[in-house]
Amino acid sequence: MSVPAIKGLAGSADARMETSQQPRLSTDFLNRYAEALMLIEMAAVDDGIVDDLKAWRSITYREHFEVSGLRCAPAALAAYDSVAPARRAGFEELCRAMARLISTATALLADRREGLDAATIVDVASEALRRQIGRATQFINANGAMDIGSIESRALQAEIDALLVR
Repeated sequence: MSVPAIKGLAGSADARMETSQQPRLSTDFLNRYAEALMLIEMAAVDDGIVDDLKAWRSITYREHFEVSGLRCAPAALAAYDSVAPARRAGFEELCRAMARLISTATALLADRREGLDAATIVDVASEALRRQIGRATQFINANGAMDIGSIESRALQAEIDALLVR
């Protein structure tokens, strides 16, 4: 290997070390939504789960880490503060869309209308929530460097609402 190639590799390693020392966003926040997803999926076979879903509350990324005892909480908050405001707003809109989806699915499961069974509600809501959690995970794994786009979140919510109206 040539000297310039070795220096190039060393430079890349230095850049990776510098980047890895920057505060990182944490996916721990998404456990709240994963918990709601699990409850939604269980509600198809156990009506009692709806009460647990009714008790579920959405909190913001900041609120989650401010009360968290996790060692990574200060770094997760610092990383969140460093995300561009427009990107952070897109992420927050996505989180609100996930909370609305959970709330809608909970209401539908609690008050089933004729022609809409629990399995259909669970199938539609869980698929949509899984997709939204995936988008939020990508954003966090990219350390806020990707633009989620709040318009896409609204379009996804409209699609979910239309499916649940059937």
